[in-house]
Amino acid sequence: MSTVYLNGSYLPMSEARISPMDRGFLFGDGIYEVIPSYDGALVGFSEHLARMKNGLQAIQIPLHPDPEQWREIAAHLIARNGGGNLGLYFHVSRGADTRRHHAYPEGIAPTVFAFAYEIPPAPRPDKQATHPFTVSTAEDLRWHRCNIKSTSLLGNVMHYQQGHADGHDETILYNRREEITEAAACNVFVVKDGVVATPLLDEQKLPGITRQLLLAILKRDGTIPVEERVVTLTELRAADEVWLTSSSKDIAPVVAVDGRPVGDGSIGDVWLAAQTLYSQHKFDF
Repeated sequence: MSTVYLNGSYLPMSEARISPMDRGFLFGDGIYEVIPSYDGALVGFSEHLARMKNGLQAIQIPLHPDPEQWREIAAHLIARNGGGNLGLYFHVSRGADTRRHHAYPEGIAPTVFAFAYEIPPAPRPDKQATHPFTVSTAEDLRWHRCNIKSTSLLGNVMHYQQGHADGHDETILYNRREEITEAAACNVFVVKDGVVATPLLDEQKLPGITRQLLLAILKRDGTIPVEERVVTLTELRAADEVWLTSSSKDIAPVVAVDGRPVGDGSIGDVWLAAQTLYSQHKFDF
């Protein structure tokens, strides 16, 4: 992937330059989105842009994303980087100031950066072709504004590294009341007796776009009961199935938590039904 977008221009990635005084570099002061595209078809584009707009408003960056402009940027990046299966990374920081000062500066232009990178083919509803995840659990030690998709990701990175260092694919987090919040880079679903549940959104969780689309698809179809409510660590450990959702994974089945099998330790039938529906309808949005 060689061509990127930076502040109105398309240029080789090797030539892209951002000031060391940019607040995205100095403070992690910015918002980002990752949108998957398969042969040019974008998944949840409008939902991603709506979340970006909310994030920019929350941290008072004076940029108002124009969906058509961002669609044009996405189309150019897809075409200039060969098409196929690509992740599109959109990044807006507050911009470069002349000094390092914690307060928001006035009168500086946001830095807008985007690039494309290759991603695997779209996940398929096939137990034999799907990578089963294992995870560890940990108390959530991040800040209390996880609903903002900030570029300040060190807390998430540290939790993800904890699971990675133990040989797992992710780390599922819980708060001091032992309620599941989310995973380091995913939302969490549990299945018990055929009923799917996922934690209610609040400041402890990112409003994941795959989570949003999956809930809409399941509720519209109506064949799989689904609930948004508090999910406890005890429920997670006793679940028949556990799933992780994200834009890069669709619905990832978890077969072990902290070294103990989920259900019978194999990918479940409810996952197969949900992934089948998601694969059929994720481009509807």
